Amino acid sequence: MNSANHWGGSFEINADSVAEDERSRNMMDLDRGALSHSHQLDETQQSWLLGPQEKKKKKYIDFGCIVCSHTAFKWTLGSILVAFLVIGLPTIIAKTLPKHKHHPPPPDNYTVALKKALLFFDAQMSGRLPKNNRVPWRGNSGLKDGSDLSDVKGGLVGGYYDAGDNIKFHFPMAFSMSMLSWSVIEYSHKYKAIGEYEHVRDIIKWGTDYLLLTFNSSATTINKIYSQVGVARNGSTTPDDHYCWQRPEDMDYTRPVTPTFSGPDLAGEMAAALASASIVFRDNTKYSEKLIKGATTLFRFARDSGKRTSYSRGDINIAMFYNSTGYYDEYMWGAAWMYYATGNSSYLQLATNKGITKNAKAFSRIPDLSVLSWDNKLPAAQLLLTRMRIFLSPGYPYEEMLQSYHNVTGLNMCSYLRRFNVFNWTQGGMIQLNHGRPQPLQYVANAAYISSLYVDYMNATGVPGWFCGPSYISSDVLRHFAISQVDYILGANPRNMSYLVGYGTRFPKHVHHRGASIPRDGTKYSCTGGWKWRDSRNPNPNTITGAMVGGPGKFDGFRDVRTNYNYTEPTLAGNAGLVAALVSLTSSGGNRIDKNSIFSAVPPLYPTSPPPPPPWKP
Repeated sequence: MNSANHWGGSFEINADSVAEDERSRNMMDLDRGALSHSHQLDETQQSWLLGPQEKKKKKYIDFGCIVCSHTAFKWTLGSILVAFLVIGLPTIIAKTLPKHKHHPPPPDNYTVALKKALLFFDAQMSGRLPKNNRVPWRGNSGLKDGSDLSDVKGGLVGGYYDAGDNIKFHFPMAFSMSMLSWSVIEYSHKYKAIGEYEHVRDIIKWGTDYLLLTFNSSATTINKIYSQVGVARNGSTTPDDHYCWQRPEDMDYTRPVTPTFSGPDLAGEMAAALASASIVFRDNTKYSEKLIKGATTLFRFARDSGKRTSYSRGDINIAMFYNSTGYYDEYMWGAAWMYYATGNSSYLQLATNKGITKNAKAFSRIPDLSVLSWDNKLPAAQLLLTRMRIFLSPGYPYEEMLQSYHNVTGLNMCSYLRRFNVFNWTQGGMIQLNHGRPQPLQYVANAAYISSLYVDYMNATGVPGWFCGPSYISSDVLRHFAISQVDYILGANPRNMSYLVGYGTRFPKHVHHRGASIPRDGTKYSCTGGWKWRDSRNPNPNTITGAMVGGPGKFDGFRDVRTNYNYTEPTLAGNAGLVAALVSLTSSGGNRIDKNSIFSAVPPLYPTSPPPPPPWKP
């Protein structure tokens, strides 16, 4: 192939030109430095003669797969070193230094007291104790209770002893379970925060499992409930639960079972206990449904028109200890819990029925009816139904009655405040809700709970207070009342005595309690053989931690004497109220309530329009 010259001219090379080029090249090889020294030349001239300076060649580093310049390599290496000094070295130092774990803040006094108060229920357990029994001086007991009953398979084994004796009273036991369940529903996050959630649920289930045994819980209709195991007759010389002073593990006397064929108060309270517990155990569907079924059966018994007499009427063995003064408050209380557990509006209709409220004297403004107790659930029922108005606002046809409950609840709270002089107070600062009669602390604890809870309802809706007549009262005032009463129980009183056993440095040592006062030394003391421990002036050999005793007298006085049960005997109902008050006041888990869990079974509420007014007539 021939090449072409597209630009013109010849490709031929002249030989003379080649020779001339060779001479020029030789001239360039002369000592350029000598030329520059022989004549004084400026830099420009030197540059003409010497030509361009040779540039330094860049140095490269060959890594095999990557080639980079020496400078880039140095910069990269320096950057890595700086990064190590700035980031890596501090990290290494931090990891090698001794670790200091972040510890949660120490529990407040109410948390400490709450943990102890729950232990009282473990100390009161009857039956075959669980493997995780928390009270070392307790053992299995009452294993023959109800063994002669033909309609109860396995007898009435389990439940709780009521107080310092060994009787199982089902009416206050059911109330205690209702109160504990209510406190868990409102403050489950607090129980979880202090590690007591499963413990309190175990306590509730121990009680509700037993209550399910006291009637035919598999039936839809019943005609009998067992209301009591054990008996005590004053002045009797026949061995029974008062005449004998024995550890429950050593009981060897007859313990009769009391049946009840009419008792809307007992059945209504038991229905409340099972219904409220069904909300606590909603994560256990099978058990929750079992509780609801039992509660439905009980409430049907309570509403039976042929069974409308108090469970304690005509039975001195019950009336002398837990006499019921009425049952319409249990209708309201039980119906409210049944509605929250099932969402069945017929229960809400009953709880807001004008005839029920009239018979319950809900708006009578009798001071004693503002005092919550195992006998009077009226203030608790009104607060529980007020809760619905505050958070759900169901409107017509319930609004009128719920608003009335709301108003009365506010007045109940007003009655607890010292400035209004509704109740007397001791000089030491305890409100006398039972008018100076013995064992006042159970009423004080209940009032502290519902007042603290009402404050939490207000706080949850951004309401800063309420009216007591013309006076506007800050919610902080009511909270202070609750705090002052619980603090009194825990030792802020003239005697500097904690009435909660095991809390603080000074608490009752001679508690009126059979199991705590008799040593577990391998000796089985007889019915009367235990009297020496009853009458001993020595402190109890077993500390019944968490028991709230009956409390001081109306002048703040207290006698730590075992035989004086008015001062030194604890009860299930009293401790349940104290547990509820303590969990409401502790700051562990946050100062709030669970607004919605209680309503999980309640269907959406679409208020119907009120009926039209009658046609106008001229």
